[in-house]
Amino acid sequence: MPKKAKPAGSGKEEGPVPCKQMKVEAAGGPSALNFDSPSSLFESLISPIKTETFFKEFWEQKPLLIRRDDPALATYYGSLFKLTDLKSLCSRGMYYGRDVNVCRCVSGKKKVLNKDGKAHFLQLRKDLDQKRATIQFHQPQRFKDELWRIQEKLECYFGSLVGSNVYITPAGSQGLPPHYDDVEVFILQLEGEKHWRLYHPTVPLAREYSVEAEERIGRPVHEFMLKPGDLLYFPRGTIHQADTPAGLAHSTHVTISTYQNNSWGDFLLDTISGLVFDTAKEDVELRAGIPRQLLLQVESTTVATRRLSGFLRTLADRLEGTKELLSSDMKKDFIMHRLPPYSAGDGAELSTPGGKLPRLDSVVRLQFKDHIVLTVLPDQDQSDEAQEKMVYIYHSLKNRRETHMMGNEEETESHGLRFPLSHLDALKQIWNSPISVKDLKLTTDEERESLVLSLWTECLIQVV
Repeated sequence: MPKKAKPAGSGKEEGPVPCKQMKVEAAGGPSALNFDSPSSLFESLISPIKTETFFKEFWEQKPLLIRRDDPALATYYGSLFKLTDLKSLCSRGMYYGRDVNVCRCVSGKKKVLNKDGKAHFLQLRKDLDQKRATIQFHQPQRFKDELWRIQEKLECYFGSLVGSNVYITPAGSQGLPPHYDDVEVFILQLEGEKHWRLYHPTVPLAREYSVEAEERIGRPVHEFMLKPGDLLYFPRGTIHQADTPAGLAHSTHVTISTYQNNSWGDFLLDTISGLVFDTAKEDVELRAGIPRQLLLQVESTTVATRRLSGFLRTLADRLEGTKELLSSDMKKDFIMHRLPPYSAGDGAELSTPGGKLPRLDSVVRLQFKDHIVLTVLPDQDQSDEAQEKMVYIYHSLKNRRETHMMGNEEETESHGLRFPLSHLDALKQIWNSPISVKDLKLTTDEERESLVLSLWTECLIQVV
């Protein structure tokens, strides 16, 4: 068994002390999170660390442990998810595999103890108490309002999907073997205490999940106990393992994760196709055919490599002079799959237009700006030969919280509007609103009124 940290209250920890730059003692800490804006939410989440310091010194670089001695914050964290919440959730119809995993780390390997079909609370409790198994609950923001509220704001802040998993581990047990993830991780300790060990990455900023053998990872660089109200951050690729020491109550923590497939490499792949498409319209060399039998070659020929290198230089020169990158998938995928705006009521403001109908003499303003993207794409309804660029506006107001991060592609649809490219300048004016309808850069008043009415019907603008 791995070496355990001593129970809280002893005043000591076994193993290496966390590095100085990683451990932060909060002076009092916030009593709750600040939901005034996405930036204020993140600031309060990592308080007392300043966001500038966080992104300069820690983000994608090294772990950060924020200890807090704040009973009010510990109570708030504890309200986000409790072991007892599983009882009411199971009564709603939770299924093994989809919603819940039951697992335990045995001899350095993950042993899955799932049963078939629906999960029942009494069976989960039995697995926790008797089999010393960890209960992993997938994407609790689908059901827990406060996690929805937190993650929706974080998706606005990062401009990237934000998922979460809850882990409930009994005393004297470990759920997962040492591994690293392909996401940036924020861990909030909700109930009990957990013993963590972090190791140097073997693959910095990893692009995939991988289990690592104990003999390969060496000694932990950081070792510590997380207590309710504490927060731990570490970059993707950081090797980690965690256990609940014997003699303590069960531990519950939520792992909030983001920035999966959100690298410069991903963005380059996303934008290069549009750049090639546009350049080929003007450059006959790019439209010329490749040599006969090139695709049958075992290795790339010198001629092909040289030609491709030249084309890449041409694309780089063109890129330097362009202001608008065409995102073929990333923008749309983010908006399609993210959470809808948090709503404490029935969400009517997201589906039914409200307020005055916009007219030519109205002043309008964009609303839910953090939930809308504007992008220019080839017309999806035309053949490849005749494709013209159109302006697409996608939004997440009608997204379904219940399917967030669950991979239900068949249940996911895009919501938004399509306009001619001639409307781009007017839409940019609205993005920098408020703006008078009659001042929109369109040819006719009919076009101006039609544009704002379309946006108002989708609940994207309001009359001020």
